[in-house]
Amino acid sequence: MVSTRDPSFPYAVFSPRVQSGEVSVQRLRGDAVELHIARLQAEDAGVYECYTPTTDSTYHGNYSSKVVLKVIPDMLWVLAPTPRPPLRSRMASTSPLQLSLLEGQELQLSCMTQSQTQQHTHLSVSFGVSAPDAPVGHQTLQEVVGVRRDFAVEAGEHFADRYQAGELSMAKAGSEQYKLAIGRVRPGDAGTYHCTVGEWIQDPDSSWQLITEKRAALAQVTVQSIASQLAVSAGPPKVRLSAGDALELLCNLSGPVLPAPHVAYAVSWVVGEGDGLLVAQLDTDGVAVVGESYANSQVGRRQVSLQKLTPAPGSYRLRIESAQPGDEGTYRCVAQAYVRSPDARLREVASSRSQGLKVHMKSEAVVVEAYAWLPIPATYRGDTAELLCNISVESTQAVNVAVSWWVEVTVGEEEPQGRMVASVSRDGVAELGQRASGGDMSLDKVGPQCHRLRLHGVQPSDEGRYHCAVTSWVRYPDRSWYNAGAVKSNSVAVYPYARAMDTLFIPLIVGIASALFTGIAILASITCCFMRRLRKR
Repeated sequence: MVSTRDPSFPYAVFSPRVQSGEVSVQRLRGDAVELHIARLQAEDAGVYECYTPTTDSTYHGNYSSKVVLKVIPDMLWVLAPTPRPPLRSRMASTSPLQLSLLEGQELQLSCMTQSQTQQHTHLSVSFGVSAPDAPVGHQTLQEVVGVRRDFAVEAGEHFADRYQAGELSMAKAGSEQYKLAIGRVRPGDAGTYHCTVGEWIQDPDSSWQLITEKRAALAQVTVQSIASQLAVSAGPPKVRLSAGDALELLCNLSGPVLPAPHVAYAVSWVVGEGDGLLVAQLDTDGVAVVGESYANSQVGRRQVSLQKLTPAPGSYRLRIESAQPGDEGTYRCVAQAYVRSPDARLREVASSRSQGLKVHMKSEAVVVEAYAWLPIPATYRGDTAELLCNISVESTQAVNVAVSWWVEVTVGEEEPQGRMVASVSRDGVAELGQRASGGDMSLDKVGPQCHRLRLHGVQPSDEGRYHCAVTSWVRYPDRSWYNAGAVKSNSVAVYPYARAMDTLFIPLIVGIASALFTGIAILASITCCFMRRLRKR
């Protein structure tokens, strides 16, 4: 057939095939060669002998070995989903179907294959995808999932996680049909899908050999991403309200409409620049959440609602009962799209926000002033120090005030730091802190807008500069509170003077002690002399 000594001089029967390269011999190393037959024919069955005549100057003998080649008829065929004739060539391709899907939809493909050989062979079936218009081959074809010759189902490297999560599957339907199902397609799944079938036979040495492989193009798949279609608009562009009115804003989502539970939307409203401050959110399960600034111990729980008006993606309405001056700002509607996987996990696939909406508030000004003073300028140690805070409020609305007392404490060379001593809430509830001296104190209201702090038994450690801070609160019909402003009064100095008796107390003690010591010394001297004379007598 062919020889390494002269590869171009074969037996005449094989000359055309050798000249065309269909039959060739390749030297692997000095003592090994390999015979290649590119297109095996039924007539090629027979006994093949590898013969090595000696070419050395010294005769070492001739050696040969024989092998029996059986040629099995190619009875493997592969069909694409639409009726097509069986594919008889090794690598056949036809014009595939054109499928256009939305992100999150399900992709189902099927492949028909069978081998009618009389030999005992196994089939391996694999679904793969390649980039559109790319040449198809083992290097460019990315396997999705396949059934091996030992009937094991394995996913490709890039699809292994999704296979484990149950997002894609492969099943055999009947004796000839294999089905691929991708539950939630992604934009990266776009491409040309192929079905590759290999036929395997087991040699007498128990090794498996791939004897033929065929491939069919199934479909050309394009995936439209949700991100490219999701759009958010809001209105009205400008809103002007008076304090106490209801604020209502609308948010419209446009994009692909997919049946639940494939795609879910979460919609939220934010106010302010950048990421903004959360006003309210409606999650994928339809549960409304109000931002922390609209439900806390300071402002109470404001009546804020976010309602879905139409089916997904649909329209959403934000409503704030009794708008407050602090609600002024730029509002934006933010929409997030999620694809729900078979195990109920959500994967965010798109996010979009609307243009800013300007909300202007017409509010009535609240003017608050505070003045701190000492009714008794001079305070002595042990007395009760009184501090008064006069408050004036100018407003057409009912205003509640919260008053707190502060003392400025200086530690070393650092800047003075304020420490709250006591406070009265807007509801009239007093809260007492801790004095530096540990003494008692009390709070009361001595006039319509006059608050008093009393420090009982004032001590030197209570010395410092004190001021009162006033916060005005306005209550709205929804029972929520609005911080209308805060003001800090002037500072007053508290200095506990020492009493006159206190200044003489130490000298008095020293004098008495000195007198006693001198008296005792004189008395001891007299007694000693008297006793000495008495003994002489």
